[in-house]
Amino acid sequence: MDLTASFLLLLLCLIWACFPLLQSNSRQYRRSAKLPPGPYPLPIIGNILQLGQNPTRSLTQTLQDLWPSYASQAWDHRHNRCVLPEMAKEILQKHDQAFSLRMTTAANRAFGHHATSLVWMPVGSQWRNLRKICKEHMFSTQRLDASQGLRQEKLQKLLQYVQECCADGRAVDIGEAAFVTSLNFISNTLFSVDFADYNTDSSQELKEIVHGFMRVLGSPNLGDYFGFLGLFDPQGIKRDSEFYMGKLLAIFDGIIDKRVEASRNSQARKTDLLEVLLEISGGNQAELTRKDMKHLLLDLFVAGTDTTAATVEWVMTELLRNPDTMSKAKVEVRTVARENKQVNESNISNLPYLQAVIKETLRYHPPGPLIPRCKDEDDLEIDTYTIPKNAMVLINTWAIGRDSRIWPDPDSFKPERFLNKEVDVKGHDFQLIPFGPGEESVQATASLPDGALDCGVFD
Repeated sequence: MDLTASFLLLLLCLIWACFPLLQSNSRQYRRSAKLPPGPYPLPIIGNILQLGQNPTRSLTQTLQDLWPSYASQAWDHRHNRCVLPEMAKEILQKHDQAFSLRMTTAANRAFGHHATSLVWMPVGSQWRNLRKICKEHMFSTQRLDASQGLRQEKLQKLLQYVQECCADGRAVDIGEAAFVTSLNFISNTLFSVDFADYNTDSSQELKEIVHGFMRVLGSPNLGDYFGFLGLFDPQGIKRDSEFYMGKLLAIFDGIIDKRVEASRNSQARKTDLLEVLLEISGGNQAELTRKDMKHLLLDLFVAGTDTTAATVEWVMTELLRNPDTMSKAKVEVRTVARENKQVNESNISNLPYLQAVIKETLRYHPPGPLIPRCKDEDDLEIDTYTIPKNAMVLINTWAIGRDSRIWPDPDSFKPERFLNKEVDVKGHDFQLIPFGPGEESVQATASLPDGALDCGVFD
């Protein structure tokens, strides 16, 4: 018998021997604490087999039977997995500090990203510093107003490309065109350069890298829930994350090197975010290291390209599926364009139906269907249920968007539901939180005007 077979046999024997102990501990804890209702977990693997290929829909199906809340244990002595859609407001608003931690996974640990990323690092002085930089130099009203001309320029190039395709009888790949537009806008905002062109395949590699990275970050990884499996990386999550992240960080390294060299040669200074970060890192207090800069740029770059492009693609998909909705949106866009010669950001307030279409798309296809949170330190009681310490809580925004108690006829695409309903997508209305709550949604919603105009261009 070879070493591999011997190891597997020993592992199976060890797991089998642990069954009674694990079952006893699980039952004892359930008796002492009122956990949210859920299907009974199997030893070791908990309910992970019930998640299936699409965890969002699987969890939503379970919620229909176990409403108002659902808990599923995937035990490795460290984690609880809980999904609590009806408690979203209380968790994200009242107990936001208690659930402020993010889950550390094999994917986000690549290159130490979990410790330097604004998205994944714990709340602390460095997190506040990075958030302040983004708020002042990326998402402030002044900065957004200053970048309006850049957004208009990129949308004009998109319009020109669509017109050329129509004249030549070429099909327009909406997802690809939206991705190139978003990519060039965010690359100019961060680095003052275009990363892609509509008429070449230059964006394809970057698109594959960004999509691959997002896929890896969102893929359930057995190694994250069973520590011993993490040593073997059975799904290749760690390997793929290091590959995609390494590609992006190498691109950023090259751009930073060129910018530093240009500054030494006294060339004209840029007005992008990289210039701001270099100034901060070169100051007396040295608040940022080169690694901090690269990982912050990575967060902004990936979120700024993938989310906007995916939303535009879903909007156009739903318009094609619903001809009546498409007709109404066309009439509105063409009316505004006829009166103003073109559609720009100042006209968005005159496009209530198109805004409703985008909101309905975000309800129907939220970019972040599951919002992860980690409960640290002590157990916490919410709505008579105990949330154990070290529990990983998932807010199921997909289920909230399909809740018939909030949204009549939730499985139908009906933008009209938003015409007389004061609901925004910036995290203030907890029946619609496609990007997360409060300030977390700022980064994503900052590009919504761009997305709205993208849809107007494709008319």
